[in-house]
Amino acid sequence: MNTLLIIALILAMGATAYVLVRGIMAMASGKDVTGEVQQNYMQKRVLYQGIAILLVALILALAGK
Repeated sequence: MNTLLIIALILAMGATAYVLVRGIMAMASGKDVTGEVQQNYMQKRVLYQGIAILLVALILALAGK
């Protein structure tokens, strides 16, 4: 169970990093004048970060038992 949570945490962290890099690339390209694409990437990044934080909390809670 703990191994599964660690794998899920690594995936969530990887997804966060991927979306962060994609957002930076979208911003650097200068094609998105309205900022909708960057906003979409930011919302996804916050979602993945939240998932990662929940997984860390769950891992720590299970380790404390």
